[in-house]
Amino acid sequence: MDKIHAMQLFVRVAELESFSRAAESLGVPKGSVSRQIQALENQLGTQLLHRTTRRVSLTQDGMVYYERAKDLLTNLDELDGLFLLDPASISGRLRVDMPVAVARNLVIPRLPQFLQQYPGIELELSSSDRLVDVIREGFDCVVRVGTLKDSGLIARPLGKLSVINCASPDYLARFGYPESLDDLASHAVVHYTLNLGSRAQGFEYYDGEQTHWIKTGGILTVNSTETYQASAIAGLGIIQVPRIGARDALRAKKLLEILPQYRPRPMPVSLIYPHRRNLSRRVHLFMEWLTGLMKSYVD
Repeated sequence: MDKIHAMQLFVRVAELESFSRAAESLGVPKGSVSRQIQALENQLGTQLLHRTTRRVSLTQDGMVYYERAKDLLTNLDELDGLFLLDPASISGRLRVDMPVAVARNLVIPRLPQFLQQYPGIELELSSSDRLVDVIREGFDCVVRVGTLKDSGLIARPLGKLSVINCASPDYLARFGYPESLDDLASHAVVHYTLNLGSRAQGFEYYDGEQTHWIKTGGILTVNSTETYQASAIAGLGIIQVPRIGARDALRAKKLLEILPQYRPRPMPVSLIYPHRRNLSRRVHLFMEWLTGLMKSYVD
């Protein structure tokens, strides 16, 4: 069995969800495709595909193998242009994940320039509040904001984001402009948590040495950064958010900064990627480009 050829057949079947369509697209007999993938599964000791009369779908192991196989095949193609300096010779898929605010305010506006420079790169950009599984979901790199847990991955510090306190003009007109921590007793804070049901800690501030929490009012808890900011704009309470995330709302006067002397601790920003001895050129180039972008937004 030609393992590389079998991997190519498997990837095509996985993408088309059909042995027949995969065979037709490659100009080979359907029986040959089925036999080679069966041989591949036997060699790996696991089932990669669920087969029914109507469709073919990936098993859990098949999902993992598909992502790795696709990356490997792309890297093999990239070897053909290893010593070419033409940016057009750099090709393949990149799968990255980053917070919504970083994607919307920083990366997306400048992404056309990067993709025009490297037209052979295909980018899959994930943006959500969910912490993705870098290895299992096949991500090349992710941007994480906040303190990192030990994951066994490589982490490149990019700096820290300033976090500010914000409220809408309407909220401040109704409840007053807080000038001290004592004033917060009569104010509401919109609470943010990844997992609904966890206890909200209140208003956070950093005195230069340690973090403190002030108990406040507030009856709304959300688990989305987009909803978090929208809640503040709607006048539902005070939020504490990285300045980059509130930039547009601040410029439009939809939010105003308050209590600048009582800001939370700045949030560290890190670039996380799997422990690979030799990163492909496309991954390396993207990470260097992203690092350069972040320099103007971090402390």
